[in-house]
Amino acid sequence: MSRRKVSVGGARALCFAAFCYSVLIIPAQAGISGGMYARGRIDGITDVPGVRLAHLTKIEGANIRTGATVIFPDADPWNVKVAAASEPYNGNGEMTGTHWVDEAGYLETPIVLTDTLDVGLADDGVITWMMQRYPQVGLADDVPLPVVAECDDQTLNDIRGRHVTSQDVTALLRTAKAGQFSRGSVGAGTGMEAFGFKAGIGSASRVLPAKLGGYVVGVLVNDNTASSRATLTIDGVHVGRALQNQYLPVFPKRASFIQSPGRSSDGSIIIVVATNAPLDHRQLGALAKRVELGMGRVGMTSHIGSGDLFIAFSTSYLYRRDADFNVASPAGKLVEDTDVMNALYGATVEATEFAIYDALFSARTMTGRDGVTIYGLPVDRVLKMIRTVRAAEGGAE
Repeated sequence: MSRRKVSVGGARALCFAAFCYSVLIIPAQAGISGGMYARGRIDGITDVPGVRLAHLTKIEGANIRTGATVIFPDADPWNVKVAAASEPYNGNGEMTGTHWVDEAGYLETPIVLTDTLDVGLADDGVITWMMQRYPQVGLADDVPLPVVAECDDQTLNDIRGRHVTSQDVTALLRTAKAGQFSRGSVGAGTGMEAFGFKAGIGSASRVLPAKLGGYVVGVLVNDNTASSRATLTIDGVHVGRALQNQYLPVFPKRASFIQSPGRSSDGSIIIVVATNAPLDHRQLGALAKRVELGMGRVGMTSHIGSGDLFIAFSTSYLYRRDADFNVASPAGKLVEDTDVMNALYGATVEATEFAIYDALFSARTMTGRDGVTIYGLPVDRVLKMIRTVRAAEGGAE
């Protein structure tokens, strides 16, 4: 199969033509009910003003299925720091730099998502970019502690090859932009799976009513979740139960077996929440906790070996630096209205739920390391199951 250079999410990627996707299937457009809150224009994290994103997708030969995704909270993260908080739901994973995020109450670097064994290389790439962008770093200025989060893509990827390099990440950081972006098997999500189906990057956004401030909440997930196929729930319908014995992962060269029905393994999910509501560290920590409820709506459970790590930031509660590198406390007014905070919580839960759907709906069947095949979610069949249940509910009324 011939290889070709393509552009994915603003970054060049080496892809097999049959496996390189720029897929965008929004679950609401596919027939899933939209929930209580209005969707953003893109229905993604970049609906939050100021947020920019880029993917690097590496699909090479038979065994390389990996990549990186970068998320900027604003155009100048070192000089205009954003309020932030992290939430380690289950800790068998890594999200570097969050000790300082939670101590200082703000985020001052881009966020990078990648595979487990490339965390150090990605961290190095961010530092190189920071030193190039801010020449006084490490001299008259302080030093950065990058935020890099990982999921393990070794099922489909030659993870020992450490194919996401420092140079890749430095170059990728220069390409981030606002607007539309690819979902599914792209960037850090290239080699990911969930519920035994192909997964990866998913995103969604929700907009509060004008009377509650009109704020936007955007969520992005890198879904590599450890959950049993049987628990998969979409739009309230237990679709996984009907698919327990079908579309199962195949491991032909490794162990000559098909994954047994109901088998549940350890995995991870990284979730990034962005909002333009003026929230401080404490409030953002509460917001980050709400993603757990969105996970539950999809049937996810967090296992002993799971790395389920979350971070939330506000693009409108800012810590600005002066010419002498002193950081000033934000002067803006915080959200204090209980109704607004409750709506932000609800929007976060809903956006998380739909971001996970998005990761599953947008990914396609992939064959990777040692011939392992992970099948994509059979979207048409899932939608038919949901329509059947809805029709039965309507008939019962």
